[in-house]
Amino acid sequence: MTLIKKALLSASKLTTPKLAISALAASLFTASAFAAPTSSEEKVLCVFDPLGSAGDSYNIMKDYAIEMKGHGVDFDVKPYTDESVAMGDFLSKKCHVIAATDLRTRQYNKFAGTISALGALPSYDEVHTVLKTLSRNKAAKYLDGDKFSIIGIFPIGAGYLFTNDRKMNTVEALAGKRIATLNYQKDAIHMVNYVNSTVVPSDITNFGGKFNNGSVDICYSPAFAFSAYELYHGLGENGGIIRYPLAQLTMQLLTNTDSFDAKTRQASRNIMFSMYDKALNIVKKHEESIDEKYWVDIPAADIEKYQEMFRKNRLELKENDIYDGTLLTLMRKIRCKANAQASECTRADKE
Repeated sequence: MTLIKKALLSASKLTTPKLAISALAASLFTASAFAAPTSSEEKVLCVFDPLGSAGDSYNIMKDYAIEMKGHGVDFDVKPYTDESVAMGDFLSKKCHVIAATDLRTRQYNKFAGTISALGALPSYDEVHTVLKTLSRNKAAKYLDGDKFSIIGIFPIGAGYLFTNDRKMNTVEALAGKRIATLNYQKDAIHMVNYVNSTVVPSDITNFGGKFNNGSVDICYSPAFAFSAYELYHGLGENGGIIRYPLAQLTMQLLTNTDSFDAKTRQASRNIMFSMYDKALNIVKKHEESIDEKYWVDIPAADIEKYQEMFRKNRLELKENDIYDGTLLTLMRKIRCKANAQASECTRADKE
C-alpha cells in the first residue's frame, strides 16, 4: 500500500471532517519528506576543441549541456586540445560522452562516420538534409549500437585542400606532392595513394605545423584551421585554398550505449540537431573571414572529373568495409534529388 493510500485510509477513520483533513495533510507531508529527492544525473562530457575552452565546439557543447538538464542529465563539460587524449579518457571511462571529429569516431559507428565520405555532400544544403534525417527516431537503429552510440552530430565545415602552390588545382598537379595525412584516416590514405601523392603520416596536433614549416606541400582541413592552426604561414604568397569540398566534416557525440536509456539518447540527438543553424553560421563565419585572395577555384571542366574520382573511391572504400553502404545510398539519393542530371544518377554501378 502506498503512503498516499495509507494516509487516505487513516483519515477516513476519524470522526470529524476537520480532523480527517488535518490527518491527511500531516500524512502527505510525512510522505513527501521521506520521498527520494529527484536530481539530474551527473555525467562527464569531454570535448575536443583545438582552442580549448575558447573554441566554438566547446561553447556549442556548453549550450547543449544546458539543454540536457531538462532531460535529467547534468554534464561536467571538460575541454581537450588533443583529440587522442580525449578519446583515451573516454575509452578508459573517465568520460561518459566524447565530442570528437567523425574521423576519430568512425571506427565506433561506421554508419555515422560515413557522413564525411569523400565528395559525398557537395553543399551545406545536402549536409542539412542528412543530419535532419539522422536526427529522426527511425534512424536510431543505425546510431545505437550494442556497445557504442552516436547521440548527436553537428557540422564543423567542408574540408578543403590548403596548398603551398595555388597552381595545384587539378588532379594531375597533385601527383608526387607531399600531403599531411591523418594516420588513422584510412579513406584519406587511400585517396592520397590514388592520386599518386605521398602520404606524410600526421595527427591533428601536428599537421598544421608540418604545413607551416614546409615539411608537406598540402594539408586538408575545414576553414576554422586557417586561424586556429595559423595555416596562412604555410600558404605564404603563392599558396591557396582549393574551393571544392573534399568532405563534410562533423563533430559527433559518442557514448557507451548503456550510459543513457533510449529516450535520453534520442532527446540528445534532437537537441543537437536543433543547434544545426548555430553551428553552420559559425562555419560560414570562418569561411567568410578568409581573404578572397587565398581561394582558388577548380576549372569547370575538371569538376566532373573530381566527382567521378571521388565516386570510384567511395565504392572501393565501401568494398573495403570503411564506408557504410546504406548511408552512401542515402547521400547519393540526396545528391540526385538536387541534381538529377548528374551522370552518377543513371549509372549501373551507382551507390
